[in-house]
Amino acid sequence: MSKNDRERGKLFSFRYLIHDFIKITASIPGMIWFRPKWYYESDAAKKRIRSGAMIISNHYGKYDPVYLMFAVWYRRHHFICGREFFDGKWRFLFKSFLCIPVDRQNFSINSLREISEELLRGSLVTIFPEGHINTSEGGMASFKTGMVLMALQGKAPIIPVYVQPRKHFYSRLRVAIGEPIDITAKYGTRPKLSEIQMIADDVRTKEDQLRQLIK
Repeated sequence: MSKNDRERGKLFSFRYLIHDFIKITASIPGMIWFRPKWYYESDAAKKRIRSGAMIISNHYGKYDPVYLMFAVWYRRHHFICGREFFDGKWRFLFKSFLCIPVDRQNFSINSLREISEELLRGSLVTIFPEGHINTSEGGMASFKTGMVLMALQGKAPIIPVYVQPRKHFYSRLRVAIGEPIDITAKYGTRPKLSEIQMIADDVRTKEDQLRQLIK
């Protein structure tokens, strides 16, 4: 195990200093303000995420990453976001919050490797598989299949999460969490392209089911 890997496994480390400081200081006022309410698909969904996993979620607004940090508050999230955010004036903030930059128009093997390695280290990687903010009344868009390849390479389960859009700034945060989806248990380590698309469609369907839990 490398020095970098050992540092990732520590409860406290210099690499996470800014991230943890902001998260700890904001946790109590955030919990009071958002008053989060969790809905679980089953008892299996209630179990805490202990190792590497990929969280996928609907993407309704720019504050969704904040909501997800309250949804799964006990883990550090490594959000996948567009590389263009790292070129602006807020790039320091994105780096401090452990975001992984990717080129959304030309996803590379290097990006896949970086995300997979993060999962193999035991990190929690969070992605919005619609690829963009979606405020459509018709529901969620189709999910990109890249998330399936990332989870396969990282040997990690996919955990679907649905965040209910908040109608007002004072509305309560409501989140539905599904069971972990073990891709290899059902399709093996080398699923066909048609099966990869099927997995993405199944996860998309699961998001719809989670949405119904909150209603």
